Amino acid sequence: MDARVSDLFSSGNGHGSNNKPGNGSGSGSGAASKKSGGKNKKAKTRFSRNLRPSKNTPYLPPEAEEGNIEYKLKLVNPTQYRFEHLATQMKWRLQEGRGEAVYQIGVEDNGMLVGLSEEELRASLKTLHRLAEKVGADVTVLREREVDYDSDVTRKIAEVLIRKVPDDQQFLDLRVAVLGNVDSGKSTLLGVLTQGELDNGRGRARLNLFRHLHEIQTGRTSSISFEILGFNSKGEVVNYSESRTAEEICESASKMITFIDLAGHHKYLKTTIFGLTSYCPDFAMLVVSANTGIVGTTREHLGLAMALKVPIFIVVSKVDLCTQATVERTVRQLERVLKQPGCNKVPLVISSTDDAVTAAQQFAMTPSITPIFTLSSVSGESLDLLKVFFNIIPPLSNSKEQEELMQQLTEFQVDEIYTVPEVGTVVGGTLYSGICREGDHLVVGPTESGQFHKLTVGSIQRNRSACRVLRAGQAATLALGNFDRSLLRKGMVMVSPEMDPTICWMFEAEIVLLFHAKTFHKGFQVTVHIGNVRQTATVEAVHGKEELRTGEKGVVLFKFIKHPEYLKVGAKVLFREGATKGIGHVTKLQPIAQY
Repeated sequence: MDARVSDLFSSGNGHGSNNKPGNGSGSGSGAASKKSGGKNKKAKTRFSRNLRPSKNTPYLPPEAEEGNIEYKLKLVNPTQYRFEHLATQMKWRLQEGRGEAVYQIGVEDNGMLVGLSEEELRASLKTLHRLAEKVGADVTVLREREVDYDSDVTRKIAEVLIRKVPDDQQFLDLRVAVLGNVDSGKSTLLGVLTQGELDNGRGRARLNLFRHLHEIQTGRTSSISFEILGFNSKGEVVNYSESRTAEEICESASKMITFIDLAGHHKYLKTTIFGLTSYCPDFAMLVVSANTGIVGTTREHLGLAMALKVPIFIVVSKVDLCTQATVERTVRQLERVLKQPGCNKVPLVISSTDDAVTAAQQFAMTPSITPIFTLSSVSGESLDLLKVFFNIIPPLSNSKEQEELMQQLTEFQVDEIYTVPEVGTVVGGTLYSGICREGDHLVVGPTESGQFHKLTVGSIQRNRSACRVLRAGQAATLALGNFDRSLLRKGMVMVSPEMDPTICWMFEAEIVLLFHAKTFHKGFQVTVHIGNVRQTATVEAVHGKEELRTGEKGVVLFKFIKHPEYLKVGAKVLFREGATKGIGHVTKLQPIAQY
């Protein structure tokens, strides 16, 4: 990662000096959404803001063998043999997209937008419905649009979403971390999305999300809370407006978005970092208030998401409070920051459903695309565009990576610990690898002396509803019966007894010092975040140098001060102490004697 991300963390104003003010506010978003622009198929060129559709034949990028996007010129009256072949192909595309596939009808394999007549398009969509019925999937037509040709006959192409919940799970699951400065409207936006009722302008919508009395009194989130938003197979929203319980939402939804509501106040920064590192979100949603712009922790949260390589999109909230000129000024300010050398992002302002569909697909394929939504939780303006985006957005990891993780031994990261009456000790967290079932025998640790204890998994719950089997990448809570709670702490792991976990007091990491007031040297103490591990560590040595200054790289030996931890080589490291911040990855472990 570029050391220049430090611009986002440091206390300077950070407005990119080499960007001309007002360099493309919302004017070019339409150009990006029309998937055209000559025969140059590179994503960067296609999304250049100054691009205008040419008179030549429009193109998409050529079809990829892998991935969940399929191009079809036409599907009119296929033979039985061809029909079977198409059904098999649909299953493959669904498997690649972990239950979701996008079909572009009227497009050749090389990406040329040929288009079909009205009659051929209707016949092709009818065939697609028959195919989906055969494989047990549902079809939603995302959009139809005309192709610009000089001929008299109108030719159209259609974009269709096929969705089928994989046989081995209840629903598709995506995790979205919600970031942004204090009072930017994060909890209110989540309240409106998940409850289905607009806010009254005084924070009514967020009351159901708070976990503590002081949060209700101050209106500020200090803990991590989870909220769910479902979509059924036809792409309609399923939330608490129709369903009374989370179980009902899980039953009727085929796709679930789990929002991780994080704290915006600088005082709770350690909680926000813990939420980003341990819950492994697929995407991050940065909420910026239209009337204040980029203030407080906004820049820092953006830098954190980029340092952890979490794809980010931006929501400008509270547009009902200010004039259109103020909203545009905030959007321009965001675009300037996103185009800085440390970010290198391509902002894409969403102003129509067409833009939202394009953004959702390009966002997953090209990490540099950053969609920007402008909406209001009070008037409900443009909320539908955000829902369309969430409905279409595909999972990041493909089925192959998921399969490989599931083949490995079980490893569950402990993030939360509760005691529930009549159930006993319950732990919440994410299954990093393998498969976990009710009744499995695992070991949990490391304790302060580096030991592991045996335990048995009782029941499992995902999104507040019972679940028999947990697969790699899924978050859940596990009941451990009468297991002694005092033996558990955040940052522990529950692993398969066959595993040989590496427990260490000391580890080496290659780091970039993003910001430090003086010099970083031996004896300095920092709080280290590695996955779900959060502990203070001392700098034991800086290899090859006496000290490090802001922006410098180096290999540093750290030592935990309280207890040993379970770590892996290659894991991302994030450390902080006051204004000091740095990132890097673990390069070497010094394991203690085997437990």
